[in-house]
Amino acid sequence: MSPAEAYQASKRRAQYPQLTRFADEADFGFDDFQIRGCRALEDGHGVLVCAPTGAGKTVVGEFAVHLALAEGRKCFYTTPIKALSNQKYGDLVQRYGADTVGLLTGDTSINGNAQIVVMTTEVLRNMLYAGSSAINDLGYVVMDEIHYLADRFRGAVWEEVILHLPEYVRVVGLSATVSNAEEFGEWLVTVRGDTTVVVDEHRPVPLWQHMMVGNRLLDLFADDGSAGELRMNPGLLRRVEEVGRLHAPAALRRGRGGRTYSRGPRFRPPSRVDMITRLDAAGLLPAIVFIFSRAGCDAAVGQVTRAGLRLNTPEEAAEVRRIVDTRTKDLPEGDLGVLGYWEWREALENGIAGHHAGLLPAFKETVEELFVRGLVKVVFATETLALGINMPARTVVLERLVKYNGEAHVDLTPGEYTQLTGRAGRRGIDVEGHAVVVWQPGVDPKAVAGLASTRTYPLRSSFRPGYNMAINLVAQLGHEQARELLEQSFAQFQADRSVVGLSRRIEKNREALKGYAEAVSGDFDAMLDYVALRKKISDREKALARQNTAARRADTAVSLEKLRKGDVIAVPAGRRAGLAVVIDPGLDPVREPRPVVVTEDRWSGPLSLADFSAPVEPLGRIKLPRHVELRSPKTRRDIASHLRDSGISLPGRQKRRSGANEDGELAALRRALRAHPCHGLAEREANIRWVERYHRLAAETEQLERRVAATTHSLARAFDRIRALLAERGYLAEGEDRVTEHGARLARLYSESDLLAAECIRHGVWEGLTPPELAAVVSTLVFEARRDSPGEPRLPAGGVPKAWQETAKIWTDLAEDERRHRLDRTREPDAGFAWPVYRWARGESLEKVLTAADANGQELSAGDFVRWSRQVVDLLDQIKTVLGRADPVGDAAAQAVKALRRGVVAAGAE
Repeated sequence: MSPAEAYQASKRRAQYPQLTRFADEADFGFDDFQIRGCRALEDGHGVLVCAPTGAGKTVVGEFAVHLALAEGRKCFYTTPIKALSNQKYGDLVQRYGADTVGLLTGDTSINGNAQIVVMTTEVLRNMLYAGSSAINDLGYVVMDEIHYLADRFRGAVWEEVILHLPEYVRVVGLSATVSNAEEFGEWLVTVRGDTTVVVDEHRPVPLWQHMMVGNRLLDLFADDGSAGELRMNPGLLRRVEEVGRLHAPAALRRGRGGRTYSRGPRFRPPSRVDMITRLDAAGLLPAIVFIFSRAGCDAAVGQVTRAGLRLNTPEEAAEVRRIVDTRTKDLPEGDLGVLGYWEWREALENGIAGHHAGLLPAFKETVEELFVRGLVKVVFATETLALGINMPARTVVLERLVKYNGEAHVDLTPGEYTQLTGRAGRRGIDVEGHAVVVWQPGVDPKAVAGLASTRTYPLRSSFRPGYNMAINLVAQLGHEQARELLEQSFAQFQADRSVVGLSRRIEKNREALKGYAEAVSGDFDAMLDYVALRKKISDREKALARQNTAARRADTAVSLEKLRKGDVIAVPAGRRAGLAVVIDPGLDPVREPRPVVVTEDRWSGPLSLADFSAPVEPLGRIKLPRHVELRSPKTRRDIASHLRDSGISLPGRQKRRSGANEDGELAALRRALRAHPCHGLAEREANIRWVERYHRLAAETEQLERRVAATTHSLARAFDRIRALLAERGYLAEGEDRVTEHGARLARLYSESDLLAAECIRHGVWEGLTPPELAAVVSTLVFEARRDSPGEPRLPAGGVPKAWQETAKIWTDLAEDERRHRLDRTREPDAGFAWPVYRWARGESLEKVLTAADANGQELSAGDFVRWSRQVVDLLDQIKTVLGRADPVGDAAAQAVKALRRGVVAAGAE
């Protein structure tokens, strides 16, 4: 370092003493984007950091923690999912100690008053609405995975937090790479003040793209794109073409007897054992294999375990057993069999695991720890693993490029592909990462290249006001200030920006409309009137044609109904044109008649209305046997011969008079057109063309104006509609600006079905239920089946059926009010979890509960059972808090929570 460089370095160390201290404690050098983000924080700015997965964004978030401790203030570190909160809590405890760090995730509360608290974003939102005193000394809020605000179910929470945090709190947003980071940053500046946007698209560990075709691993690109353009690997294209041709589903072959079709051998992708062995031989483990199905992940683990694949040494297997024993010590021993514990443990000892939302939380956390420690070499996972959990691998494998999104099977987007493959390449461990797509027939390498090379992933807000949000906003700010706050949301910011472009188009269209009007010679208004008259004539002609067609169809249907066996009719056109004899009238009480006939050329089959352009009149009759066997060629031949010899001939063509010539209204319109002053103009047709252009552009402009009107202030208008409904139902009073007693309850119910829960409490439909019965009915507000269940869900006896019916009735009434107020409908209650949660609350074993669910046709894994049970516990806890133990329903809710929080449901939650 030269003297000048040394001086500048010394100056920077003096200017940023906290960053200097923080960097000295790190065991690696910081990248430029990390330094820029940290300096902005020490300068007193908020920060938005956008960088690829694995680039090290969390360094800036951890520096916010360092600053808070140095300044004697609090820092909240928020994440979108509990698993990431748990992981971050562990990291910070290791660094700063258990006394300094707390964890709040809804079902877990550890040292909540600590100086540094890791929490899910919903917990912070609820604190803000409740006016928690914990906010008083808050200096920093880190929002990890802040791009999650695009999530259509939970994304609104991020914007609520950003808008409600006090001005003195500095926000640190950590986001995956998005193409509109500057737009998002501009919004943050608008609502949070000075915010520095740091964007870095460089991956610290280069990512190589491959395709596995059969048993060969081939590069997707021929170079690294350093020349500015990525070129496809010609060897890969040739190999795919060869394999695709060999395994074509139907190959045409010419033989002596003409053309025949033969199937090529069915393509079989490499087995998972072969694939893992191939990756291991190439030094590409550990790997994450993404399979977009829970059952598929479990099946894959079982498949490779049964095949005897072992990726761990005996020493590593022993370490796995030690960690598994520690992590699962709270699980009841009697439940281990039904949990599949021993099979799961065996796979882990071999270095193999699955990871998905249906896994028991304790199992998932164990897999995450073992993978990070290098004791699991292959994880078969669903895409939930890509949501920020720190589980990087050397290689990511995608078996398919299609996933089920809850409604349909859809192709992966470039953003999803990048997020999934971003797990490949461990910083500080790997010099490069690898993404592998397994080729199958129908997979186009060029499409894969498009996914791998696209870099435009815009962040779109999903923010919409809801009932709980509206009540809390009115309670805190009054409706006028609440409307202003909603106008400041990122959703409205983006909507208003889109309006700018629409407004420019409207302005250009209006200029063009003036030009079209000036191009018309003579009186423009008179020409408009003349063109309108022509359109009326055209519309009337079309209406009459439709009427005539409908009338002819109806008359034809009546005529077909009158046909009898032996009638000879004329088929006017088509392949069956000519004479035909009716064998069976084909009458049907529901459908139109379809008479079965035999034609002169011996064809036999049913005719329909489409075969006749006009009503059918019998031309004569021929005698037929009582029973006609149409499958007999001889019978058809004899009937056709009899028909030809009958002497009945086809009638001549008859002209139908058009109803248009008889319509008085149409005749009057035509007379008015001929008498119009513009009718005789020499430039008439040229003028008409200009007017028609004018009409088309005017219609387009009107549509754009409607879009602008619908977009501007759209969130505030939705808020007004919610307030109106809440006022109708007694949750707001006095000009919709005061929260009633019922509204105060709603303000503390944080659920997707918040208003429905409040209505059930208000109308007393849950009164008199035992704790297990209350758990069963409350579960209908949180549970959502993954797919249509076979038949009706089973309900417990006693008070549950009546309470469920009344809950469903309240939902029906609410849904009707929502339709009337043009609001999104509250999700319909689902009783699919009522029976399992009732039995668990009653004290039955996990094995009995899951066995009963299985016998009832439900697909319910142990992990799903725990997840849904904890959500029921969460809502019951809220009901207990809202009503208090003195209220019978509040007391039943408290007892239900105690009954549910046991065994696997309680394991790992404090």
